Amino acid sequence: MNKKSGIETLPNYVFAGFWLRFFAFLIDLICISIIAHITIGLFYKIMGLESDKSIITFYGIASLAIYLTYFVLLTKLNSGQTIGKMIFGIRVVSFEEKELSWQTIFIRECICRFILKNFVFQIGYLVAAFTPKKQHIGDYFSNTSVVILRSLEAINYGQKNSNFKTLKLEEIQ
Repeated sequence: MNKKSGIETLPNYVFAGFWLRFFAFLIDLICISIIAHITIGLFYKIMGLESDKSIITFYGIASLAIYLTYFVLLTKLNSGQTIGKMIFGIRVVSFEEKELSWQTIFIRECICRFILKNFVFQIGYLVAAFTPKKQHIGDYFSNTSVVILRSLEAINYGQKNSNFKTLKLEEIQ
């Protein structure tokens, strides 16, 4: 996609702010916790295993795998939306691609989330509160951001009733 059209030219209010993204993330964490507790807990019961108190456990590694897989698969297979993002009407979009590629998603949702999962690095999420296009550190590395779908629809409605070019939702998926 040409950087002078589409996403790059959108007004800043179209980009989802920190709190909207934060609450969507909380919904996603609830979903991930439910999935992890059911699948890993069931595995532990079937195998007759007891919970381990060491720092690195099977449960911890499996939980991390579920966490990363959840974000990678849902973002790719659901046009940039996880369950939390669907509930809040927001979507991940790329500044360079019409459709998010596996490479972009792997960088944003796997590598950057793995790094930002560490408590010390979580400050990287706060950056979204202070940047014009509401990007956190992972968004900068993957050249993405999160947009509010209703705002895009409002812009399109306004443009349909004027002489401006309409930006279609399909152009940013």
